[in-house]
Amino acid sequence: MFPGVHAARTPDKPAIIAPATGETVTYRQLDENSTRIAHFLRDTLGLVAGEVIAMVTDNDLRAFDVYWAALRSGMYVTAINHHLTAPETNFILDDCGAKALFASANVAAAVAESDSIDGLATDGGPNRRVAWGGSIPGFADYDEVLAAASDEPLADQPRGTDMLYSSGTTGRPKGIKPPLPQGQVDEVPDLVSAVFGPVYGFGPDTVYLSPAPVYHAAPLRYCAMVNALGGTTILMDRFDPEPALRLIQEYGVTHSQWVPTMFVRMLKLPPEVRERYDVSSMQAAIHAAAPCPTEVKRAMIDWWGPVVNEYYAATEAAGVCLIGSEDALTRPGSVGKAALGIVHICDENGDEVPVGGVGTIYFERDAVPFVYHNDPEKTRKSQHPLHETWATTGDLGYVDEDGFLYLTDRTAFTIIVGGVNVYPQESENILINHPAVYDVAVLGVPDEELGEQVKACVQLAEGYEPSDELAAELIAYTRESLAAFKTPRTVDFLDELPRTPTGKMVKGELRKRYG
Repeated sequence: MFPGVHAARTPDKPAIIAPATGETVTYRQLDENSTRIAHFLRDTLGLVAGEVIAMVTDNDLRAFDVYWAALRSGMYVTAINHHLTAPETNFILDDCGAKALFASANVAAAVAESDSIDGLATDGGPNRRVAWGGSIPGFADYDEVLAAASDEPLADQPRGTDMLYSSGTTGRPKGIKPPLPQGQVDEVPDLVSAVFGPVYGFGPDTVYLSPAPVYHAAPLRYCAMVNALGGTTILMDRFDPEPALRLIQEYGVTHSQWVPTMFVRMLKLPPEVRERYDVSSMQAAIHAAAPCPTEVKRAMIDWWGPVVNEYYAATEAAGVCLIGSEDALTRPGSVGKAALGIVHICDENGDEVPVGGVGTIYFERDAVPFVYHNDPEKTRKSQHPLHETWATTGDLGYVDEDGFLYLTDRTAFTIIVGGVNVYPQESENILINHPAVYDVAVLGVPDEELGEQVKACVQLAEGYEPSDELAAELIAYTRESLAAFKTPRTVDFLDELPRTPTGKMVKGELRKRYG
């Protein structure tokens, strides 16, 4: 459950491959580099277990040197979205209390003002900011830091963990701080390896394709799980639908992880392009992060076979639900049954609703596994009013008579039309299947009579032009499946919709546009 074990057994095996450059990191290199960085953190900077180090990077292989250095030193590692501005980055660096910062020269603008953070001040001592892949003014050179650090084995290696921040799609990012594990890094398994490894068959023979940015929780943790279990990660620098298919064929990929928008992009490739690539090596194509329209999932299963698996979870790790291809086809729209925690659906007063009733989704655990760092009020709001070990991330849904969970939307996205709740996800799941629609977001806009009305914002597929006739066609298309009050009354055509690189829609930006 640790790269050092595999460095001893299979030192020359690739741990991570960057197909864009052909660069490879072996298990020996990963173990040696992370040992040296751990010595730098401890011996040079004087950091101790429980402190926080941060990294701001694109999908660079050196990110995992830093990740494992923190995890074998009992420290927290905070990976920060490199698309943020310098002030946004500084907010997280200050909020998490970072005592060291590692950054890629490719994203220098994001860390340009990091010298103002108290925890990173040098005070005449060693530089606490380190850059790789080029130079950043005021930063030490990564290769020089690595060369100067000791490679002596570490006698004490308490397991650390990550401290990540929410994507901030409905407000400022929130730091999610779990308790530190108790024990040595090679003795105590991480939660992802313990829960998902056996379920999806991860192990030494795994070849894992990761097309998403490593600052996001799922790609970071799954790549680390593959390191821990001795497999090989194929780390794309960014998602592109046809190259992703080519890599599956080229490397014989056995496992992969996606978000639904990636499925949509691949499905909208011309049939002759999709048929060009052999994807038969795939054993588990895992998706999460956002609801997947049922037609999209069915199409992926038809194409790739019964290897499509979904999990419902969050960075907070409050709980987990799992569903495979067979159940997904017989229970369309479900995200599965609880595999970690017990699901409760509750109304606004905290009372459990009957089977089939929509309410806030809570997971019951032995103890709440997280707090929102420096925000006790947000932590309190995530907990059930009557049961402090029940936690929610604000999603709405219902369970059927067999305990399968279905999502309806997030509380923050609910539209209230004349006093009736409307869940945008219902319209979005239908509209995305129209051939003219490349991407879609449905939201509530002010209405003098009803309070809010439903609007669809549509990014058109190639070959389609905006028109009143097409808008009417899309509204009619939605009304074939949904009641009129749930469907858009108007459609706006936008050049592009605001999504994070991990595929989440940033509806806050659209709401600002429409007041």
